[in-house]
Formats: sequence, structure tokens, C-alpha cells
Amino acid sequence: MTFSRPGASGLWRVWGALTLATLLAACASTPKPVQPGESAWSGRLALTVDSKPPQSFSAGFDLRGSPSAGELQLVSPLGNTLALVIWNPGGAELRQGGQITRRGSLDELTTELSGTAVPVAALFGWLSGQTGDVPGWQADLTRQAEGRLTARRTQPLPTAELRVVFQP
Repeated sequence: MTFSRPGASGLWRVWGALTLATLLAACASTPKPVQPGESAWSGRLALTVDSKPPQSFSAGFDLRGSPSAGELQLVSPLGNTLALVIWNPGGAELRQGGQITRRGSLDELTTELSGTAVPVAALFGWLSGQTGDVPGWQADLTRQAEGRLTARRTQPLPTAELRVVFQP
């Protein structure tokens, strides 16, 4: 009986595929289980800020917790964690790569990062279908039951638009 060995180039292809699969598996994010009394949503979001120059950002997201304490994980299309924002009454922090940025509030942190205060806390109500009064922002919840919402900020400038697609 004879066994055939893959050639050197075939062996390198197999080794490369295994290495790539291992790296992708190591970078993939696994959602935490939802705790009792905790709200949780996941989907995709896109933020456009009409600044000079204009800024835009889109990512997958996992949002859990409450307006007063929670976390927002932003993920790439491959499932890699791009950033993790954690907040509580004592402040907020961004974990990105090996860096941690801390600020006194969630609004202060999102303003520094995106040029506008992103109403992350208001998302909990909007995702539940509840309109909330957020100064300068107008939420369109007409498609909330379909898992879509849009919120526009008109004041203060620059204007911004947040689009969210999620599992209702």
C-alpha cells in the first residue's frame, strides 16, 4: 500500500487555511448571556455626522443593560470586536484594542469620539418602541416593529443621522 503526500505547495495551503481559521475563531466575539432584568439587542447601526469633513461609521452592535449602566459592543462584519463602550453612574469608558479611554459621562465620551453626543441611553427606549424626549434629536419609530429606526439630530450643529436595524 502506498500513501501519497501533498506537495510542498499543497501543504502550505493547508497550513495557511488552518492558521486563518484559527485566527478568525480567536478574534470572533461571543455575546454574553442576558442577565435577569437586563435588556439586550443586536443588529447593525450607522451614524453619519454632517461635519466638515463629513464623518460616517457603521458596525454591527450588541447593546445590553439599561440607560444608567450597560455596554455597547461594536463588531466588524467578520465578528471582530472593534470597540466596547461600558457606562455606569460613575462614568463611561471605551475599550479599543489595548487602549482604554475614560470620561465622566457617556455623552462626554460619545461627543469626543464622534463629534456629537450620541443618545446611546435613549436607544433603550427607541428599541422598545417608546419615544423619548432627547433635546435636538427626533426619532422615527414608524418601522420599529420591523426592526428599523432612524433618529436625526438637528440641534446643535452639526446635524447627524443614526440608522439602526435590529431584531425586534
